[in-house]
Amino acid sequence: MKAHLITYGCQMNEYDTHLVESQLVSFGAAIVDSADEADFILINTCAVRGKPVEKVRSLLGNLRKVKAQRPLVVGMMGCLAQLDEGQQMARKFGVDVLLGPGSLLDIGRALESNERFWGLAFKDDLHDHIPPPPTGKLQAHLTIMRGCDHHCTYCIVPTTRGPQVSRHPDDILRELDTLLTAGVQEVTLLGQNVNAYGVDQGAKLGGYPSFANLLRLVGRSGVRRVKFTTSHPMNFTEDVAAAMADTPAICEYVHLPVQSGSNRVLRRMAREYTREQYLAHIAAIRQHLPHAVLATDIIVGFPGETEEDFQETLSLYDEVGYDSAYMFAYSARPGTPSYKHFDDLPREVKTERLGRLIARQKDWSARLNARKVGTVQEVLLRGDAHDPSFLEGHTRGNHPTVVPKAIGANQPGVYRVRISHATPHMMYGHLIDAEGRDLPELPTLHPEAAALSTPLTMA
Repeated sequence: MKAHLITYGCQMNEYDTHLVESQLVSFGAAIVDSADEADFILINTCAVRGKPVEKVRSLLGNLRKVKAQRPLVVGMMGCLAQLDEGQQMARKFGVDVLLGPGSLLDIGRALESNERFWGLAFKDDLHDHIPPPPTGKLQAHLTIMRGCDHHCTYCIVPTTRGPQVSRHPDDILRELDTLLTAGVQEVTLLGQNVNAYGVDQGAKLGGYPSFANLLRLVGRSGVRRVKFTTSHPMNFTEDVAAAMADTPAICEYVHLPVQSGSNRVLRRMAREYTREQYLAHIAAIRQHLPHAVLATDIIVGFPGETEEDFQETLSLYDEVGYDSAYMFAYSARPGTPSYKHFDDLPREVKTERLGRLIARQKDWSARLNARKVGTVQEVLLRGDAHDPSFLEGHTRGNHPTVVPKAIGANQPGVYRVRISHATPHMMYGHLIDAEGRDLPELPTLHPEAAALSTPLTMA
């Protein structure tokens, strides 16, 4: 069997795709890069916002036409597969295999049955499975928990992925060991709410470390760089910031979603914290990590959001000064309390406010990136950029970075880079040696690519 997998959504979905790929390979399947080569196409879906749902709907429509022309098995997995909306879509477009987020290890049984198979149960033994490490990659994801015990009014995750289940620390460290043996140098710990690790359905699990202590365990394992996502401010503790500060392998990058700067909107979202409490977390992070790189998530145009509420979000953005942000216009999702109980705002209002927030973020990113010009950053270079004379990667603070290849430094790896110029969304630099001297660059294949960007100058 030749299988092709398509992934939408978050890093957790990327991890789940790798898990299923490993299952398919163990059954003798070949993973192919092109859908045209495949006789089994599996779509890993996202249901958090409307746009990825529409992408899946369009893709399934196209695949139905392909199935009319040649033998093809089509499958859906992930959050959308768990919902009535996704199941109705699967029936309409003739999906053959449907797997919920907790049934990923059933993929073999689904295919062996040679008939339409629908498996949707949540299974804790998913935690016990350790997939093989990714081949030839320097970075990898490692799931430490699944599900969520919070019930934000806009979020479908508790419905699709169920209540929080933390993974045993021994299993986490065993999987980490396989990643390190395979040459992985950067690991991102994943969970719907990683800083609630070990606290499942309101009770602290015996024998489980706190998230802060898990960070210390992972950081002292020999791994070079550790990141984590996503955190909920309600469960953030100062000890997490302290663990980051006293464990050199933990990158000084914190993704702490705020969603809104208005207490009134936060209450309607059921976020369980106030603006003031959130800012206290930011103060604690900066106390322990003065040079922390801060990122967030913000939803614009939540039902009932007034212009005054939106101005509070803008003012919070300026008070914190985020390096980057994932910004979205509110997308009403069937099955959530906000969809059921609140009236949506007009699309043009949401779009206009989102445009203003993006402009504010771009301004902050430009200013903060400009401060990095002239500094030396540790950059994990993943491979060739669009122009093969250059390598692309990211700093410990998750800043996308591009450098020209140099003699002795033309392959993926972790390097020292002096930043020479920047844009709001990208940094550019030159590889240097341990003494800070520029490494001789290889001849560029495309001379016009030498000027990748206009240097950023700030008043």
